[in-house]
Amino acid sequence: MALSELVIQKLAPKKERFERCDGNGLYLRVMPTGSKSWVFRYMLEGKARRFTLGTYPNLSATEARKGAATAREEVKAGIDPAAVRMQARATWKAAPSVSDLIQEFWDMELKDTPSGKERLRLMAKDVEPVWGSRKVVDITRRDAVVLLDDVRQRAAIVGNRLQGVLVRMFRFASERGIIEHSPLDGMRRPQEQARKRVLGNDEIQLLWNALDLDNQDVKIYQITKLALKMVLLTGQRPGEVCGMTWAEIDAEGFWNISAERRKGRVSQRVPLTDMALEIIEQARVYSGLSPFVFASVLKTDAPITTHSLSVAILHHWKPLGFSEQFTPHDLRRTLRTRLAELGIDDVTAERVLGHKLQGIMAVYNRHGYDAEKRQALEKWARKLRQIVGIEEPGVGKVIQLRRVVA
Repeated sequence: MALSELVIQKLAPKKERFERCDGNGLYLRVMPTGSKSWVFRYMLEGKARRFTLGTYPNLSATEARKGAATAREEVKAGIDPAAVRMQARATWKAAPSVSDLIQEFWDMELKDTPSGKERLRLMAKDVEPVWGSRKVVDITRRDAVVLLDDVRQRAAIVGNRLQGVLVRMFRFASERGIIEHSPLDGMRRPQEQARKRVLGNDEIQLLWNALDLDNQDVKIYQITKLALKMVLLTGQRPGEVCGMTWAEIDAEGFWNISAERRKGRVSQRVPLTDMALEIIEQARVYSGLSPFVFASVLKTDAPITTHSLSVAILHHWKPLGFSEQFTPHDLRRTLRTRLAELGIDDVTAERVLGHKLQGIMAVYNRHGYDAEKRQALEKWARKLRQIVGIEEPGVGKVIQLRRVVA
């Protein structure tokens, strides 16, 4: 007779392990420690064999009987159910974990993209601690929903960014044969409202004063202060500013950003105004022998990160007296808006930001706009000096563009 639930629960341990038959080759084994497990016994090729189906109560009596029924059918077909399950376990153990996938994703794809480090940081913070040791094949759509919901409760925008990373990573896993289909395929991302934050004159002055290197009341690393100023002065993406190298600055006063470092995979040539060159020279004091203009104070031969810029603003916007939060990217939007206010045409303003021309213009207009971009940024620099109360530079001032490394 099949063992009832009451009988199973009342089976007390003895000094030696023992088994009770449930019928049709299924037995319940009771260990001296009190633990119980389901065992299936069978004959194959004249030999008595057995294997463990699972532990009780994790595996209920009903599920154990279903497992035993499947195993009996395999025996009838001449298949060794124990060998099948051993192979399945070996395959599962050999399957990549989520941490393994993240590493492979980084090695094969992320490290060669401008935003790779930031996407890796997102996963290191919110994915690895939760999923790191789990097998990729075991991650379900529900797992992803719960994880992303938890992140969005803390920061909705971060949750959306993380979803984008996970969608691509699991498609990458499918492409690499780790899984058959991504559990995130077709998952909708909540609609984001386009950011509209632009700093006013009073806010620009407030920020500029806070970023003054002599302002000891604002506890932001000096190199971080300079990088934030550079974003506002040039309108380039925070990640591009953080990764600026000395080799990218030429003797003609241009900052040449390679296509590999840019989101759109198109190189950008940025004219450097006197104000920008002054910031670069100030950064020289802190960069030492690093190849990066805005060198990290924590890592050797590495630049500061966009995360450090965001954290600096996040921790200080309220104490500085701002009534509304802003981000480093809002400084880029501020410059674009101010160029329009200064009468700079849209084509030139978009080229300053490094945006591609649209439609037929992208095909036929191959003009570099170097002169127009310089005029636009110099006009903005003059306006910025007025806003923050800085006098125009003296005539004949010379600023060294290249540094000599011994």
